[in-house]
Amino acid sequence: HSVSCLYELLLSFSIRSLFPRPCANSEGLRTKECCPVWEGDGSACGALSGRGFCTEVLVSDEPNGPQYPHTGIDDRERWPLAFFNRTCRCAGNYGGFNCGECRFGYWGGNCAQYRESVRRNIMTMSTAEQQKFISYLNLAKNTINPDYVISTATRAEMGENGENPMFSDINTYDLFVWIHYYVSRDTFLGGPGNVWRDIDFAHESAAFLPWHRVFLLHWENEIRKITGDFNFTIPYWDWRNAQSCEVCTDALMGGRNSLNPNLISPASVFSSWKVICSQPEEYNNREVLCNATGEGPLLRNPGNHDRNRVPRLPTTADVDFAVGLPEYETGNMDRFANMSFRNVLEGFASPETGQAVPGQSTMHNSLHVFMNGSMSNVQGSANDPIFLLHHAFIDSIFERWLRTHQPLRSSYPQANAPIGHNDGYYMIPFLPLYRNGDYFLSNKVLGYEYAYLLDPGQFVQEFVTPYLEQAKEIWQWLLGAGILGALIASIFAVLVVFARRRWKRSQRRKRASSYGERQPLLQSSSEEGSSSYQTTL
Repeated sequence: HSVSCLYELLLSFSIRSLFPRPCANSEGLRTKECCPVWEGDGSACGALSGRGFCTEVLVSDEPNGPQYPHTGIDDRERWPLAFFNRTCRCAGNYGGFNCGECRFGYWGGNCAQYRESVRRNIMTMSTAEQQKFISYLNLAKNTINPDYVISTATRAEMGENGENPMFSDINTYDLFVWIHYYVSRDTFLGGPGNVWRDIDFAHESAAFLPWHRVFLLHWENEIRKITGDFNFTIPYWDWRNAQSCEVCTDALMGGRNSLNPNLISPASVFSSWKVICSQPEEYNNREVLCNATGEGPLLRNPGNHDRNRVPRLPTTADVDFAVGLPEYETGNMDRFANMSFRNVLEGFASPETGQAVPGQSTMHNSLHVFMNGSMSNVQGSANDPIFLLHHAFIDSIFERWLRTHQPLRSSYPQANAPIGHNDGYYMIPFLPLYRNGDYFLSNKVLGYEYAYLLDPGQFVQEFVTPYLEQAKEIWQWLLGAGILGALIASIFAVLVVFARRRWKRSQRRKRASSYGERQPLLQSSSEEGSSSYQTTL
């Protein structure tokens, strides 16, 4: 039974990101088809079991905004057609690139069981829980991902018929660093350094929050898969009103190196980490993609940033102001939008007035700048594990806004947002395909919750009840320990009373020999004895 349960969980949790191994080859590139076989029934997309089927990809034709004026020069345009035009479409609660897994929030062999996990504040977790999280991060950094590879060249460089496939292995942690780089990199226009910078498929517009929500869900599920810990959730750092980097300690995300303030303390496991995808200007000058080669140590120097750009970290009032804004997007739906919840939370607008503030970084952006290191470069920011804690909290604020305003799907821009951000655009570079608008909804539908957003009854159910259940399992041991403890205490108390009475008799004999014999006051003596016994017990 336990083996069966483990198998069902393994089916349930797996990431769905760029280039599954079965498709990363000449055949996949030539046919432009990524419909891998599900081993459960030996059919493509698990079709024989009704899990899904191989079908043509239909991309949205809604117009994009004016920010990107080019067409047909970037592999990410009309994703994923540059690579594949046929993929698996999964039925019901099934998911994964071959429909052999479950969509977020569901698990089991038939994906029929809904499961809700709780993300917790890292500062309130036990030391053992914190250490386990750090060990999981390090495991991911040192484990080659068995299911996915990255592209180290553009589609054109791989040949018209895919005769020169250029893919590479990557460890699980760096897979997500690369994904974040790839979605935000500049567009090559031809020639060294000739790029279009005003493009980002996951930042500076509407998809910022849904895209990062899916990113975290995938990351979370991948950790579950490589550790076997299917209760794992990403913790968050509640940075409201923080005066410093509270998580920058050797016990957590790494303290400051005493010899070089830009480095991580050697007492932290993160001091040995190598970053990738952190040199965008070099890639642009060479017209190459990041190939995930190590580029030096993780950098961080929190607080020693440009204070004209970030005078302070966000406060509770800042967050409350943002959550109170009723409009998700406004104007051109970019970094210049005013009174837009997304733009204020992302950090291009003031959390006091709602107006765009060019040259300053607020809210989400302010934490990136404050860290003053690897996390401060957009394309390479996911190298710093604080990125996960930070974005989990940003996601929780997004959730607060969704619950407060309960927006209709139509509140998310259907057209004219910057390229990659319209409702119907598929998120880059995930496979299977996810539309931005599909994740403009409460996380309760996606199988997770935040501890600080739970109502008291839910909190008891999530955190108190499990401890009571554990107590039930060991009640006999607890009862025996209690009885034994009471017995020992009683014996000790009797010995103390007996010793005290002997001492008193001795004192009376001495007084009697000095002053003559006196009758003891039995009632008083009895009261004193009773008092001592009660006190001792």
